[in-house]
Amino acid sequence: MTSPGNDGAIVLVVSLFIHPGREAEFRRFETSASRIMRRHAGRIDRVICPTGAGAGASVPHEIHVVSFASPAAFEAYRADPELRALAPLRESAIARTEVTVGVDGEPYGEGAP
Repeated sequence: MTSPGNDGAIVLVVSLFIHPGREAEFRRFETSASRIMRRHAGRIDRVICPTGAGAGASVPHEIHVVSFASPAAFEAYRADPELRALAPLRESAIARTEVTVGVDGEPYGEGAP
């Protein structure tokens, strides 16, 4: 991990809530979006599939940890015409997206300085 803000890289934690029964469309969209993301110095570092929720909590279908080399790289990805052309597929598959943007922090425990 890097120190906060030391290289301009950003990290996104993305919770994806899909429309029921739209798993195949979701997979098609994510596969295409991740290919486009790589062209813009971005990648999906982890995919987390929740297995349960607390009382009354809404559970996403997947949670992605995504990184980009810089905020400018992220903006270039979002403006990519090929990604924009996938908007109808995205809308058919994904009901809601929650995004938190940050930078890598210092680790705790083992491996910490």
